[in-house]
Amino acid sequence: MKVAGLEYVEIGAGDTPIICMHGIGGNRASFAPQLKALAPSHRVIALNLPGYGGSDAIDPLSFPELAACIVAFLDGLEIEKAHLCGQSIGGMIALETACLYPARVASLALIATTAAFGGRDDSFKDAFIDARLAPLDAGQTLPDLALSFVPEITGPKAAQEAITSAIASMAAVPEATYRNIVRCLVTFNRRADITSLNLPVCLIAGSHDQNAPAKTMGRMAEKIPGAAFHEIADAGHLVNLEKGPETNAILNAFYGILT
Repeated sequence: MKVAGLEYVEIGAGDTPIICMHGIGGNRASFAPQLKALAPSHRVIALNLPGYGGSDAIDPLSFPELAACIVAFLDGLEIEKAHLCGQSIGGMIALETACLYPARVASLALIATTAAFGGRDDSFKDAFIDARLAPLDAGQTLPDLALSFVPEITGPKAAQEAITSAIASMAAVPEATYRNIVRCLVTFNRRADITSLNLPVCLIAGSHDQNAPAKTMGRMAEKIPGAAFHEIADAGHLVNLEKGPETNAILNAFYGILT
């Protein structure tokens, strides 16, 4: 299905839906464990972000434009307010949407994400972009990158099924989309805004995640009024895919209180 330029899959029923948004190397399949586990009690929607799968690309790409895209999607489905659940950059988009359109967001579940891109200066950002894109510039493909990159960001006890699924998702990302989203990532900064959030927030970190470290997410949670923080042992950056049952137990408890 496709609405407002975004391809999506939907399961379950409920008054306030949960909108799941994947990371840079993912797609809507990245939330397969959550679709299965949350749907019995909730309406759950997993998106392909702009430029992924059959979703329309955005050019130029920016976080405000991504947030506007999410709101247009909600409008297209006549959804007044939604729970936003995002992993990695998907969590950043969720946070951006909550900051710009607070009346449209019922809660935030931020998985393996941070309040800003890690680098505070342009030299760090430039080095990050170069490191991520250099293999493509040298002739590698996204399938090549996926084979080496996914095992590096998963935890030591990630099931082969989860790794295989993540590799397939990243391999399917169009190169132009990957290049644009990497450049967009380094512009994110909502550090100053998280202290003013006025909605339920749940943060979930993997103990082995080096991209959104648990320590960093814990400090972030301390700055958000009333936020709940959870660290899942042995999980890496793809925590909701690697540790589906543990993640689902946290999310079901979080949404259970809100409904």
